[in-house]
Amino acid sequence: MNQDQDTPYRSPGARPMTTKLPVDFSAFHQMHRPSYIGWAEIMLNNRSDAEEAVDATFEQLLKVWPSVLSKENPAGYAWRVLRNITIDAGKARGRRPLPLDMAAFETAALVQAVDPIGQLEESMNLFHAIGDLPPRQLDVVLLLHLHDLSVDQVATHLGISPAGVRSNARHAKRHMRRTLGLDATTKEGHADDVAH
Repeated sequence: MNQDQDTPYRSPGARPMTTKLPVDFSAFHQMHRPSYIGWAEIMLNNRSDAEEAVDATFEQLLKVWPSVLSKENPAGYAWRVLRNITIDAGKARGRRPLPLDMAAFETAALVQAVDPIGQLEESMNLFHAIGDLPPRQLDVVLLLHLHDLSVDQVATHLGISPAGVRSNARHAKRHMRRTLGLDATTKEGHADDVAH
């Protein structure tokens, strides 16, 4: 769906629409599509399926675009559409999310570790704990840390406030600490800070 506002929208195998894309829809599409694809690729473990799910999301949003804009939180609504379509696509195709522990092999900490085996085990446990997070906390953690977005960027994509992003990040870290069996009474220091 990479076209400008003057190009009629055409989904794969479909006849071109006779109307042009609304300018605000084109801007929304351009702003959100890259992060949507990155998130969907993790959830579907397949780039092509991720692009298809994201394109289906934007097709659905385009059909009801005036209604989307009238909602109190258009970005939050769009994210829910993306999440539902992506999860349904994964179920339909038998796709499972990309094992988050695979990302452990690519962490900067592993490359710089004095004890790579110990660091690998620690990273794999951490990514397993991330996979057990509730949906909103998972989305925040993936966008903040795997996509390296800022708090404000995550807030924009999810349709929540920056304070909501920080709160979800804090709750996620507490949840992961419990999952990893870390002492909850230990001073967390900057572990709960989200300074993006």
